[in-house]
Amino acid sequence: MAAVDVEDESILVSVFRASFPDNWREQPDLPGYLSELSSFGVDKLSREPERLAEERAHILQQTRELAFSNYQTFIRTADCTKHIYRDFGRVESSVSRLLDKLPRFGEKCRTFMKEAEEIGASRRMNSLTLNRHTEILEILEIPQLMDTCVRNGYYEEALELAAYVKRLEKKHASLPVIQGIVREVRQSAQLMLSQLLQQLRTNTQLPVCLRVIGYLRRMDVFTEAELRVKFLQARSTWLTSILAAIPVDDPYFHITKTIEACRVHLFDIITQYRAIFSDDDPLLSPGQAPVNESSIFHGWVVQKVAEFLETLERDLQRGVGGRLDSLLGQCMYFGLSFSRVGADFRGQLAPMFQRVAAETFRRAVKEALDKFQEDMNLYTLMALPSVLGGTIPPVVPSVQPGTLQPPMSLLDFQPLACFLNNILSAFNDLRLCCPIGLAQDVSSCLEDALKMVTRQILVFHRAEESVFSTREKELFVQFCSSYAEDLLPFLNRCLQVLFPPAQLALVLGVPVSQLHRYGGLGCINVGLVLQPLDFLLPQKEPAPEVDVTAELGSLTFDLQLPEPAPSQPSTPELDEEKGQEEEGSD
Repeated sequence: MAAVDVEDESILVSVFRASFPDNWREQPDLPGYLSELSSFGVDKLSREPERLAEERAHILQQTRELAFSNYQTFIRTADCTKHIYRDFGRVESSVSRLLDKLPRFGEKCRTFMKEAEEIGASRRMNSLTLNRHTEILEILEIPQLMDTCVRNGYYEEALELAAYVKRLEKKHASLPVIQGIVREVRQSAQLMLSQLLQQLRTNTQLPVCLRVIGYLRRMDVFTEAELRVKFLQARSTWLTSILAAIPVDDPYFHITKTIEACRVHLFDIITQYRAIFSDDDPLLSPGQAPVNESSIFHGWVVQKVAEFLETLERDLQRGVGGRLDSLLGQCMYFGLSFSRVGADFRGQLAPMFQRVAAETFRRAVKEALDKFQEDMNLYTLMALPSVLGGTIPPVVPSVQPGTLQPPMSLLDFQPLACFLNNILSAFNDLRLCCPIGLAQDVSSCLEDALKMVTRQILVFHRAEESVFSTREKELFVQFCSSYAEDLLPFLNRCLQVLFPPAQLALVLGVPVSQLHRYGGLGCINVGLVLQPLDFLLPQKEPAPEVDVTAELGSLTFDLQLPEPAPSQPSTPELDEEKGQEEEGSD
């Protein structure tokens, strides 16, 4: 039924749509009123406009009366409405501003909450810090305590602190405070490492070395191989400082002190090394390439021996006077002591001393040759027979058995006597350190010098021959004869004392009678030296060869002819000293 009423009302609205404005359709009473009109009769419907006009007039009258009786209320209502409207505008503006500020306010609130949380956390942390103040202070003072221990030499305590800091680092490596503590402790540990290595660079005894190496091992800075190298380097630095403090002005003093220092201190270092480092210790962790311990140690020993030999060579080149034998003995003892550690270097000494002895002899022979040349340049044959040593019976002092004496006839000729004295001085220096291996070099050097002497005699003869008197010719022939028959054979005998034929034959593995096949070995080729003077020498029958081996076996020499005075007569006198023959070694 309700659906039919609604449909009827819609039909009525559609029928009378043109009779009222469109905005009336929205009125909720319109459909009901139209339904009511549709139910009226004609009479009632015709009177309806009048009724509506009367009702409208009545309503207007009521409205006027209401407005007249309540006009003040309307005025107040209008005023209130105006104020309310204005206030609502203000409220709306305030609300808009509030809405604009609410996001920032919310952000501020969130910031405040965060800061409040941080302050709360900080407060809790400060409270915890206050409760743990003592423990925290101890941790913060670790770097200072570590530095104090290191500087005062309390290495045991310093190592314990370092181990504790390592454990702290493993647990709290991300904390900046712990990182700072670790950094400062590492600096102190580096200082400790420097101090320990510096102790090894001083005159440190074995107990101290053991303690220092123990500390270094606990520091775990070096591998075992590196620790051995560091130990040897530090001890080498100390040894080098000792050697550098030896004065170098006197070569002999310098090398003897060097030998003593090297022999004592090197042996101490080797003893310390072998006591500290065991050959059974693994030098690397498993899985790495092995390191040969002996190569480290023996490489260092070889280096030290090479440095000593270099110093010895340098000082020998500078010259050690006539004390080569003493120096050789000290070096041999040094090498013998090192044989106990497998570093016997005596085999390297022989060639070195042999070279020095040969060079010293060559230098002495050259000086003798230069002096002979000067003497020949100033020599004249104007001497009277009364001043010749050969015309006055010399007073010969008692000669000790087994001593090789120079020919006294050479005193008649000052250049030859001086030359022989200089050569004998060279022989006396050489015999103190005379290796058998120098036989060839010494013989060759002396033979070359004698050839120069022969040449110098010929130069003198060519220069003076044209002005020679008969007596001067006789004296010059005697000069040459003394040179050929006295000086040269005597020098040959001296060479055979220095280098006994029996010993040469033993070394060569041949009979003594076969030594002549090795020409120039331990003797002078007299014929070759005298060949340029053959035309000046008187012809004589060759004397039978005498085997002087047995005779020379018991002879030694340490002699000099007295220097002849060319301007006044003198009685020749032998300056004899009993010497012992030093056979030398290869």
